[in-house]
Amino acid sequence: MRDNPDTMIVTFTTKTYPDIMMFGDIALTLLKMMGHSAKVPGAILAADVPVALGRLKTSIDTAKAAPSAPDDDEEEPAVSLAIRALPLIELLDAAVKADANVMWR
Repeated sequence: MRDNPDTMIVTFTTKTYPDIMMFGDIALTLLKMMGHSAKVPGAILAADVPVALGRLKTSIDTAKAAPSAPDDDEEEPAVSLAIRALPLIELLDAAVKADANVMWR
């Protein structure tokens, strides 16, 4: 049985940065933005991390530029995908600097 992305937690790890935990739906979206499948667990080899980071940043910039429709159903303000991606971007930056692999489970 596959976990429901709305309820699962995905943990990103690399040897040079604290682990990052995200809700599954956000993590899977960010993985797709990096050019990876939405399979958990998974990994990016150190040599491929700079490309994945570049794709993620480009996708986030594109998403920022697109107008968003207001959600009248929610009482609390929405947290943008760009804000949610910041911890993962920092982890990927650290992995690039240390030439380290990135894994998620």
